[in-house]
Amino acid sequence: MSQTRLNKFLADHGVCSRRGADALIQKGSVTVNGRRASVGAKVEDGDLVSVLGQEIEGEPQKVYLAFHKPVGLLTTTDTTKPDNVISFLNYPERVFPIGRLDVESSGLLLLTNDGALANALMHPRYEHEKEYEVTVREILRDADLETMRKGGMKLVEEKSTRPTRITRLSSKRFRMVLTEGQNRQIRRMCQALGYHVTSLARVRVMNVHLGRLKEGGFRNIVGPELNQLLRAMDESPITDSAKV
Repeated sequence: MSQTRLNKFLADHGVCSRRGADALIQKGSVTVNGRRASVGAKVEDGDLVSVLGQEIEGEPQKVYLAFHKPVGLLTTTDTTKPDNVISFLNYPERVFPIGRLDVESSGLLLLTNDGALANALMHPRYEHEKEYEVTVREILRDADLETMRKGGMKLVEEKSTRPTRITRLSSKRFRMVLTEGQNRQIRRMCQALGYHVTSLARVRVMNVHLGRLKEGGFRNIVGPELNQLLRAMDESPITDSAKV
């Protein structure tokens, strides 16, 4: 009889990410066969798993969404918080965001109920590209763009930044392609060089582009676009202990 880690089971059923599942388990919100579960627990076929008293049943149909997040929405699955992305989207199936996009930023946010894909895209050892368009208040200096481009910037309590691709779009706008996800990284890089970010939008995650998707709108990721995205699961060094 096969066993699955409880946090993976919850992620695969679209309840939340593995990290979110561990948080629910720690709070005592998850039971297995009527007993309070512990972090690291495993479940077997036929086990009855419940979250906040609601039984988790069946194998969910996988959902993959591209969403144009407006400024002001929180990238959280906690629906008790105002302006959370889940309540705004109001999708009929349980989904959760892959990664984060801070409240002041807009643009492409991927959501799914596929825990395996979420782990693959979030694994820190794999360099998945994310592309952003940034506008600052001041005139951009070529030397500063080169500083960000070559990497090695020390951000507070974080490792040095990796090299990145940067394209100037105008005197105050540029495009940046990141392969890492330090907290509020672009804003902090700009701040360190004396710039104030006035607009930050994510326009691409790997092969998925924001395109002409209207702000607040979403679309299903299907066909060749989805197939290419799913290949990330085969390319990323995922282990059973990896967390979103």
